[in-house]
Amino acid sequence: MASSHSSSPVPQSNSSDAFFKKEVDATKRFRPVQSLPDVCPKEPTGNPNNLHDSPSLVVDQQRWTIYHSKVNLPAALNDPRLAKRESDFFTKTWGVDFVDTEVTPSFYLPQITKEHFALYQQEITPREKVHERCKNICTPKDTFGRTLLHTHDKSRTDLEQVPKIFMKPDFALEDSLTFNAVLPWSHFSTAGGKGNRDAASSKLLQEKLSHYLDIVEVNIAHQISLRSEAFFHAMTSQHELQDYLRKTSQAVKLLREKISKIDKVMCEGSLRVLRLSLTRNNCIKAYNKLKLMATVHQTQPTVQLLLSTSEYVGALDLIATTQEVLQQELQGIHSFRHLGSQLCELEKLIDKMMIAEFSTYARNDLNRPLEDDCQILEEERLVSLVFGLLKQRKLNFYEIYGDEMINTAKNIIKQCVVNTVSQIEEIDTEVVVKLADQMRMMNFPQWFDLLKNIFSKFTIFLKRVKATLNTIRSVVFLVLDKNQKSRDLEETLQKNSAKESMVDSEVAYLTHEGMFISDAFSEGEPSLAASQRNTSPNSEPCSSDSVSEPECTTDSSSSKEHTSSSVTPGGVEMMISDDMKLTDLELVRLANNIQELLYNASDICHDRSVKFLMARAKDGFLEKLNSNEFVTLSRLMEGFILDTEQICGRKSMSLRGALQSQANRFVNRFHEERKTKLSLLLDNERWKQAEVPAEFQDLVDSVSDGRISLPEKKPTATEERKPAEFLIVEGQKYATVGTVLLLIRIILEYCQCVDNIPSITTDMLTRLSDLLKYFNSRSCQLVLGAGALQVVGLKTITTKNLALSSRCLQLIVHYIPIIRAHFEARLQPKQFSMLRHFDHITKDYHDHVAEISAKLVAIMDSLFDKLLSKYEVKAPVPSACFRNICKQMAKMHEAIYDLLPEEQTQMLFLRINASYKLHLKRQLAHLNVVNDGGPLNGLVTSDVAFYTGNLQALKGLNNLDLNMAEIWEQKR
Repeated sequence: MASSHSSSPVPQSNSSDAFFKKEVDATKRFRPVQSLPDVCPKEPTGNPNNLHDSPSLVVDQQRWTIYHSKVNLPAALNDPRLAKRESDFFTKTWGVDFVDTEVTPSFYLPQITKEHFALYQQEITPREKVHERCKNICTPKDTFGRTLLHTHDKSRTDLEQVPKIFMKPDFALEDSLTFNAVLPWSHFSTAGGKGNRDAASSKLLQEKLSHYLDIVEVNIAHQISLRSEAFFHAMTSQHELQDYLRKTSQAVKLLREKISKIDKVMCEGSLRVLRLSLTRNNCIKAYNKLKLMATVHQTQPTVQLLLSTSEYVGALDLIATTQEVLQQELQGIHSFRHLGSQLCELEKLIDKMMIAEFSTYARNDLNRPLEDDCQILEEERLVSLVFGLLKQRKLNFYEIYGDEMINTAKNIIKQCVVNTVSQIEEIDTEVVVKLADQMRMMNFPQWFDLLKNIFSKFTIFLKRVKATLNTIRSVVFLVLDKNQKSRDLEETLQKNSAKESMVDSEVAYLTHEGMFISDAFSEGEPSLAASQRNTSPNSEPCSSDSVSEPECTTDSSSSKEHTSSSVTPGGVEMMISDDMKLTDLELVRLANNIQELLYNASDICHDRSVKFLMARAKDGFLEKLNSNEFVTLSRLMEGFILDTEQICGRKSMSLRGALQSQANRFVNRFHEERKTKLSLLLDNERWKQAEVPAEFQDLVDSVSDGRISLPEKKPTATEERKPAEFLIVEGQKYATVGTVLLLIRIILEYCQCVDNIPSITTDMLTRLSDLLKYFNSRSCQLVLGAGALQVVGLKTITTKNLALSSRCLQLIVHYIPIIRAHFEARLQPKQFSMLRHFDHITKDYHDHVAEISAKLVAIMDSLFDKLLSKYEVKAPVPSACFRNICKQMAKMHEAIYDLLPEEQTQMLFLRINASYKLHLKRQLAHLNVVNDGGPLNGLVTSDVAFYTGNLQALKGLNNLDLNMAEIWEQKR
């Protein structure tokens, strides 16, 4: 409309009570929108100082508004300022400004384009086509014309002159068909010589259209005349309405004046107080926000300072706290948009630094001089590193320590070898370059001292590793204990949650009502909400949807991340926070892995020791050691194995297996040497009684008290003791050969090796049983089998040889139970079945002794058979046969009496006497001599009496019951 250039509309605000102000500056077409604050606004809008200048229903009622604008439309249309009248149809009707004025787009209407009607056109086009087809088929009725004809006949006659096309409701000149029907082009053509006729046609068409217009105007005037009363009534009602509006306007004006006074007296001051309070709180929060931003801005320099002192845990805590503040309280701050990613990169850098620092610490801890000092290196630094690694979930850090252990174990052996070789003048390091070759040039004492040094270094190394790993495990267990306490605390808080639910709902209601309400409420008396939300008594009140100050941040973070103080076994105190996101399963698995790392340390030391032994054993060095040297080596290795088991709490089998392997080789060589020695002794033994040196008697005496041990060699006395004829064992005399004396010593050496090397007990038992069996079988071949005739060159095997052999076997049998008890005390219960070897050996020896006794009896039996088969009962008495028998019996007694004990001699002669009686009885029966008191009987009795007297006259046989009555056949 024409008034658009004089007063422009002001866009309305979202509020339904918004008012508008008149433009003050003509250069500004629009004024910024300013809305009145609510009675209880949630947030400040704009500058608080400008809030009182906003339009108001109460204050601005006297000001000019758009409702005061009044414009005379005809005057606007007939603007006298125009230079000339425009003949244009539109400017004539609506004025020049209709075309020239630029229409300002509406703020509330969207920009409509043809694309908005595309969907409608797609839907309506088919319907339009159907409609056109139906319209051609059935012509619609002209309801409008019929109504006019029925109403006014005269008007109907006039209106019938007007073409029907002008009466259609869809009449539109923009339609090309309609335009051509109303204004045919034929009336405007000037081509050819028809100009005058076309001009007349145009005039005729114009007059015709004017005539149609007059008819319509006449009909409209007629209709108005018919309704004139209604127009006059409307005008009258308009005057009454104006009066009512005037009275209403005065009443509204009076009411507005009263409301304005009430607003100035009662509301304006209170609203100003609330507005100032809200402004103050916002300023405080802005100040606190700036302080927090300044603190966060110092995060990176502070982290750098902490990292320079290796305070990784503090740096990580600071980064975590800063990240939380950035996400919660400083979210959206443009200046900090890159700080979060920078802190993440810094955290990754700290992870790498901690890993490198831990690797350096492990290297320094394990490679420091191996002395008796097993204290932990920089325990506080270790605890801080472990805690930081746990905080960052770097749970595989112990693998770094394991790799350093392997390298350190290698360096320990290498350094020990270098130090030892450098002190030996016989080894030229310039000629022999390799350490292994240099080590092989050492003799046993030098190599043994080197091994002892390595074992001592490894022992200190394991103690140091154990102390360090125990400290690491203590940190893990403290974190695990803290997790358990945190769960207990959560359970306790859950029990009290029901009591606090009502209080929390009240606080939530208050904070939901609005920011300034909670702030004003908290500035009064301290509320329960303030006491729960702010743990610090001096902290400023904070609303639910605003950023809290640093003090509030510190308190809230402390309420989320409780810290507890714990002390490690070494006395280092550390703070454990609740942000350790590690499960109990992970912590327990980590503790087990650390404990397994201690076991691995023991295995590493054992493996390196085994390689060191194998490097020296390549040339058979260990197999060539004598018994004392190998026992010394074995004791050293057993001691180291026990020390490592005591330190680490688990057995490592590699070194024990290597020792067992070397022990088996030693046992084989030990056994082969002694078996060969025994074989040589037996091959050279002439089976004659040997003198017993004093040292062998001392050896036997040392066994008599139940202990089997080789006595130490006593210093040579001024007067050497003479050897004895017999070996005294527990009061019994044993006549032995030199081989048996050495065999006894060999047996005791086997027993002594078992004491020195317990791991070879079973092997030694098997070898010793094999040695005893070998002696038994070999002695049987040489004596009973007469092998000594060819081996040694004896002329014959005498009864004295047989008796001496039997006595030697009895001496060995005497020691078998003692040997059995010795081995039984050193075997495991499941190995007791091996003791059956001694039972078999005892049986074999007894059988051998019995065979020797039978051999002695057989010798006399053949003699009796030979002599008594030629016996004749005749004078003189005693006969030559009996004198010869008594002579042989005396020789037998003389041969065995000093060798065998008296009881065995008696038993042997009882068996010989039984054989004698059997042969005599058989000969008497052959000679038909009976016990009838005749001369023959008397001769036989005299010979038997001679035999009995001679036999009982021998030493030890005087009480022998010969029972000679058995030589006679019993009468039936």
